[in-house]
Amino acid sequence: MDTTRDLPHQLNQEWADAFNAGDLPRLMTMYEPDAVLVPGPGAAPVHGLPAIESAMRWFLALGGRLQYTPRHWLVQGDLVLSSVAFEMDGGRDEAGNPVELRGVTDEVARRQADGSWKYVIDHPFGGAA
Repeated sequence: MDTTRDLPHQLNQEWADAFNAGDLPRLMTMYEPDAVLVPGPGAAPVHGLPAIESAMRWFLALGGRLQYTPRHWLVQGDLVLSSVAFEMDGGRDEAGNPVELRGVTDEVARRQADGSWKYVIDHPFGGAA
């Protein structure tokens, strides 16, 4: 059962669960084909599933654990604007140096024909703290 059906706020939990499990295929099911992602603080946006998948491979390779606190979900018809505050602890870069990320997201998701929700715009570092 797809728990995001009619429950757009569950999309963040499913994303965090997939990230913490290192499940790239599952993460990729949460984006529309032409979605936009900002892959890091100050990074240029990437467009489309192949570019998002590449960015996600790097992010997952850090190996950290993600936790988040919802800020808001504003639903208008088949669109939702959301924001969460997040922390990723325990990550390590290729050289083994600790990497900890914190931020506040700006996200737009759209209800799909089957009732599920997928990200259209995902800016993990776009929100104000």
